[in-house]
Amino acid sequence: MKTNLNLASRPFNNRVLPWVLTCVVLFVSVIALLVVVRFTTEANSKAALIQVDINNLKQQEEALLKQAQAVRNSFTPEQLQTLKAAHELVDRKRFSWARLLADLEGSLPGSVKVSRIAIRDVAAQGDQMVAQLDLAVFAKSPTTITEMISSMDRAGIFQAELRSQNLQKGRGESGTEYELFVVYRPRAGHSSESLAAVQDQSNSSEEPR
Repeated sequence: MKTNLNLASRPFNNRVLPWVLTCVVLFVSVIALLVVVRFTTEANSKAALIQVDINNLKQQEEALLKQAQAVRNSFTPEQLQTLKAAHELVDRKRFSWARLLADLEGSLPGSVKVSRIAIRDVAAQGDQMVAQLDLAVFAKSPTTITEMISSMDRAGIFQAELRSQNLQKGRGESGTEYELFVVYRPRAGHSSESLAAVQDQSNSSEEPR
């Protein structure tokens, strides 16, 4: 025996389920809103504290700059010149000839000989020492010097610029002396073995290689 259900005359009604779903969605939405409000409030509080710290640091920086300017203004020109010379002396003491010679030894081709090295200026840039050098080298081929300059620039320790060249003859050989302006930036780390290898050369800084 078949039972026919006429949904048009007897529709299925469940009034509880929609209200339950609505309450669940509303509850989850309220919880999410409270969480968002809490995180937003905390973020705003942290941002306000950070801004206060930044403002305090700016005020301290301005105060220190004013103090430094006041101290600088209290010096006579002679005292300022003496102070500058003292800073340069400290920078030069921090400069390592052994390290320079080790780096230079690794940058020059075997066919290039150093005839003169002179430091023009040494200064600290942040935590790094930067030296300006007058370097004279002897080579038989200009191509060798061109390749050497390119190689030094790529390595990033030396930046060399050719200033002049003088043809030389004597001592049974001929070639050209090239005078270079070099900016030297030693790297943060350096091999102690390389320093030890040129320690004897550092005792006589102006001795030709």
